[in-house]
Amino acid sequence: MSGIESLAEYLRAEGRRKLDRVEVRDDGRNARSALALLDAAAYTASLGDDDPLVGVLVDAGCFGPHGFGEFRPGEQVAGLIRSWESGEPWQLLMAIRFALRGSLT
Repeated sequence: MSGIESLAEYLRAEGRRKLDRVEVRDDGRNARSALALLDAAAYTASLGDDDPLVGVLVDAGCFGPHGFGEFRPGEQVAGLIRSWESGEPWQLLMAIRFALRGSLT
């Protein structure tokens, strides 16, 4: 599985988890988050493995020490993804990129 496919699958899985989550009085937060994450997964899957984001993810170790494993974000990125409720898919990817670049410096 390529890096982009692995990231898309991670986003899809997080979106599905949000769909399955039931909370009293969440005012639709989980549903909004699920839709935003599933949309981001579809957008991500359309990107090529030559997208600059892949390099940032590899440099941050999100695909393991040699850059060939499944997408496994650090806690900061995982928290960002878990808390994503709305926005364009590219905005989530840019937020991930900025979070990772900040942690690399």
